[in-house]
Amino acid sequence: MAALADRVRGRGRIAAGLLLNLLVSICIVFLNKWIYVHYGFPNMSLTLVHFVVTWLGLYVCQKLDMFAPKSLPPSKLLLLALSFCGFVVFTNLSLQNNTIGTYQLAKAMTTPVIIVIQTFCYKKTFSTKIQLTLWVGAKQHELQVNSMQLLYYQAPMSSAMLLVAVPFFEPVFAEGGIFGPWSVSALLMVLLSGVIAFMVNLSIYWIIGNTSPVTYNMFGHFKFCITLFGGYVLFKDPLSINQGLGMLCTLFGILAYTHIKLSEQEGSKSKLMQRP
Repeated sequence: MAALADRVRGRGRIAAGLLLNLLVSICIVFLNKWIYVHYGFPNMSLTLVHFVVTWLGLYVCQKLDMFAPKSLPPSKLLLLALSFCGFVVFTNLSLQNNTIGTYQLAKAMTTPVIIVIQTFCYKKTFSTKIQLTLWVGAKQHELQVNSMQLLYYQAPMSSAMLLVAVPFFEPVFAEGGIFGPWSVSALLMVLLSGVIAFMVNLSIYWIIGNTSPVTYNMFGHFKFCITLFGGYVLFKDPLSINQGLGMLCTLFGILAYTHIKLSEQEGSKSKLMQRP
């Protein structure tokens, strides 16, 4: 009974984490698009705000004893910080210059790429059925840290990288720059975007650390459908019949992945119970 209760609690935590990530991820897409369309805030500067607010949020959490920092060698985190920095910058750049539908389509292509990376770089295998339905977790396991401990060191490193890069690509103090003249409403929206980004970043690390990158990306396809529909409602993005069919295919793929994954888990449990 105790083991069953632990499994139920574990699944409940994962469900809660997925739900939080669903809400904040959809919110951040619409809010960032609103900031780009109505205020014209620069992309890299907005990403810099996100990482700074994320680090400040984690600093407050650490002071409240929500987690204990763990000493980590910077060399082990440099590539991760650079990768995550590029991931967010280019993701926001895509959102800034494309419709939400195109932006979500580009993100959907990450799943097969992640499967290839996990297969060849981390020697992780996926069944043929799982492959047909379609970095962070590896670092958490390698360094033996939780999501907060890892993000606590990654966020300031990414912030420092962007702080160096921003002056080369965007104005800083002039009009349209991060320290330029902005209205109070624009600044409040950017700050709100940073707070939501903190919750997005934390939930991404937590989900990948407690499930897997592939599970996270399959869940991302569900967010893809909701965000695509939201873009049609809020920003009048065109929604063609082909896109509607694509949404249905995506939902079918998610259901198929979930069914196959659960079947594989049940099969593994049965084999373990049959062993003498």
